[in-house]
Amino acid sequence: MTGVGLGGRAGAGVAVAGALAVVLVGCSSNSAAQQPAPGVVPRSAPSASPVIPSTVGGTVPVPPATMSTAKPTDAAVPPEVPEQATAPPPANAGPLTARNLPTPEKLGAGWKTYSDPGGAEAGFIGNNTWTRRRDPHQASYEALPSGCAGRPVTGSLPVPAYALSGSYRTADAQPATALLLRFTTPAKAQAYYTGYTTRMKSCGTGGDLSVQQLWTTPTAAAAVRAYTGAESYVDLSVLQGSTVALLAATSTQPDKQSDWAHTIAPTLEEVIDRS
Repeated sequence: MTGVGLGGRAGAGVAVAGALAVVLVGCSSNSAAQQPAPGVVPRSAPSASPVIPSTVGGTVPVPPATMSTAKPTDAAVPPEVPEQATAPPPANAGPLTARNLPTPEKLGAGWKTYSDPGGAEAGFIGNNTWTRRRDPHQASYEALPSGCAGRPVTGSLPVPAYALSGSYRTADAQPATALLLRFTTPAKAQAYYTGYTTRMKSCGTGGDLSVQQLWTTPTAAAAVRAYTGAESYVDLSVLQGSTVALLAATSTQPDKQSDWAHTIAPTLEEVIDRS
């Protein structure tokens, strides 16, 4: 998640300021020294437009840089263009709204929703509410574990049609984020969920990211994500219908949150696939 624990591979908005350079070509003068000699046809002034060479070193053509216009189909491959942060994102993502996320009291006593202000480091502009639309490709790619010491898992993964992120604060005032990925069919949701949990199980320990499995069922799994020199998270993944939910909660003792994750899984299953 770009949010807490699920990514950090995010993109950020850039402010661009341009400086105008004025080139004066062939300034006229009335002095005789600047007039052409009799019988000599004056050469036209050089064009102010830049000449773009079609070859490098006179032999190799320079292909134009083009971006693919095809709709992304593989969540295991990073997007060509990172998610842009040019304006505050909407609070909803297609059919996904705040009603598809559990209310904070369902997650635990003392939990609260949190309106993340965003910023350059966060990679998005805050929208003054606790939910925000995500780019489906970027969000589903960032959620995958990265920096693992274990054997890499390959294979393509479907890209969701919609992605929505919700921000919380735990009873200990620690960050927590829920990411909802809504696919066009239950089969695609199942394929992504299987690919995600397989990658989590194969991540192992000893890398920049270490993953410790807590428990797993056919439609839910809990694990601990621990980043070297950084925070640790309880990571809960849930599959329901056409939707995958990924909840990451910062914890000082994530390995002791197994029972909590068990109680939260049905809460997510109840709401995430609502139409």
